[in-house]
Amino acid sequence: MYDFLYLQLHTDLDVGNKNIRYVLAGEGAGTIFAINELTGDIHAMKRLDREEKAEYTLTAQVINRDTNEPLEPPSEFIIKVQDINDNPPQFIEGPYQGSVPEMSPVGTSVTRVTATDADDPVYGNSAKLVYSILEGQPYFSIDQNTAIIKVALAGMDREMREDYLVVIQAKDMGGHMGGLSGTTTVTVTLTDINDNPPKFSKGSYEFTISEDLGIGKPGGRVKANDRDIGENAKSTYSIIAGDEKDVFEIVTDSQTQEGILTLKKALDFESKYFYNLTVVATNIRPSATGAPFMDQTTIKIIVEDADEPPVFTKSTYVFEVHENAAINTVIGTVTARDQDATRSLIRYSIDRHTDLERQFNIHVDDGKITLAKPLDRETDTWHNITVTATEIRNHSQISRAIVAIRVLDINDNAPEFPTEYEAFLCENGKPGQVIQTISAVDRDNPAQGHTFHYRLEMLNNPNFTIKNNLETIPSASWRNTTRSVVRNRKCTCCPSW
Repeated sequence: MYDFLYLQLHTDLDVGNKNIRYVLAGEGAGTIFAINELTGDIHAMKRLDREEKAEYTLTAQVINRDTNEPLEPPSEFIIKVQDINDNPPQFIEGPYQGSVPEMSPVGTSVTRVTATDADDPVYGNSAKLVYSILEGQPYFSIDQNTAIIKVALAGMDREMREDYLVVIQAKDMGGHMGGLSGTTTVTVTLTDINDNPPKFSKGSYEFTISEDLGIGKPGGRVKANDRDIGENAKSTYSIIAGDEKDVFEIVTDSQTQEGILTLKKALDFESKYFYNLTVVATNIRPSATGAPFMDQTTIKIIVEDADEPPVFTKSTYVFEVHENAAINTVIGTVTARDQDATRSLIRYSIDRHTDLERQFNIHVDDGKITLAKPLDRETDTWHNITVTATEIRNHSQISRAIVAIRVLDINDNAPEFPTEYEAFLCENGKPGQVIQTISAVDRDNPAQGHTFHYRLEMLNNPNFTIKNNLETIPSASWRNTTRSVVRNRKCTCCPSW
């Protein structure tokens, strides 16, 4: 940039001639540049800035002062603005962000910065830049020509320090004295690598789990901490010893990275009340060296006894009783037992919703079922009742069992004739002639184990006989009898009448 510009135009005309005048036209004439009409000297009227406009094209001409007629053709000339070092370097894109993996070796490239200088790059050294680090050593270095920032210190650990602020300077004039400079900042972040194994916060854990904990429910949480972040910090948990019956499993909470111990099978305090599990946490990603990162701990599990309901020896009982059994006859006995260590006494009862007629009773202490009302097989062959067993110590602990009672038949029903019979007989009927077939039914059950036979006898009339369809009739079967009147009429249709 020039504070003053002086040019002198020359002409072949006699400069002593007072009748000539110099005129100027073109870019900036009259505003930026002015010409002395008498001498032809050109002056700059304001400061010039090469970075705004590097050259101007102008024309000058000599004219007659009186007539304004040109005395010679116009002359064109170019004014070039010569550069000076008046612009400092600038980092247009700064401030910068860069990253590099932790533990990177010396010389690893981090990022590149770029400064620009508005001065003329082909004239002198005004735009020749040299880069250097003002802050950020000894961790990083910069190539003075390419402006590539590199790692300068080995073994930088993200877990010790993650971010570094680096101040970069660009200086023109090739870095020599008197040059102008500009600065920018670069925030360098060390990115994580998997260089830390998981580590349990405790060498051993102890959980007390109630035996009534449901399947899939959490029984405890463990945590293997990892100084790494992101995927490098994620671990999976597994049980490698102490769970021979495959009772437990451990899964990873995706949010907290905890290992959640859950049940795959129900616990039973009475069969096993202590477990000693060995649990391993293993990184999902391999380590920086390729070897797996893992840690292990011990989980001691104490199974807590829960108050469980009594257990019947059978889920369903089947008893039999004859229908003529006496009241208070013992039909059968049910048995339930408290499996808990406290061994509570048991009280038995009948669910009366299943025995609305109160046909049966049960002894509250020993579970004996007795008959309360007479039975009739022909009315109900089966009775299905529900019995309950309740702990005396905790009335909320109740179990139920089905009792099916089969009523056995006895011969307590006489045969029955379905109707009174009326037969027709011709007076000339022959002996042995079939006059009528009669039958009787018995409600007792022949399939119950008894053999029922029916003996039909003719009473009060020696002129007629009845032929039985059974050959052998045990005398014990004769006690239940019934009678029917067979009325005899003479046949009115026979011609002999």
